[in-house]
Amino acid sequence: MATAATSVGDHLRDWRKRRRMSQLDLAVDAEISTRHLSFVESGRSQPSREMLLHLAERLSVPLRDRNRLMMSAGYAPVFAERPIGDPALAAARRAIELVLKGHEPYPGSPSTGTGPCWR
Repeated sequence: MATAATSVGDHLRDWRKRRRMSQLDLAVDAEISTRHLSFVESGRSQPSREMLLHLAERLSVPLRDRNRLMMSAGYAPVFAERPIGDPALAAARRAIELVLKGHEPYPGSPSTGTGPCWR
């Protein structure tokens, strides 16, 4: 897992490798030059907010990780994060409870992919 001290280029390289894409593949998909992508990954170029969001979209980076990517480049997070207890997520909590109730008597535990998210 990447730390807060990880550079934006390291984050991008990590996601590109997770998606098993070469710099050429990503550059063609994102419609940018391979040279520019190489410069961003190596830290020789500082990408704009729009470029970071565009690359993250092309790499299908989850929203929470897009926020980490933005912060590593010195930009403010773009996507709001709410705890499961937030009143705005009441409908989602009810849906999760309904699914868990449907699986009784077998145990179940919802997860965010990075750990438990329930209670």
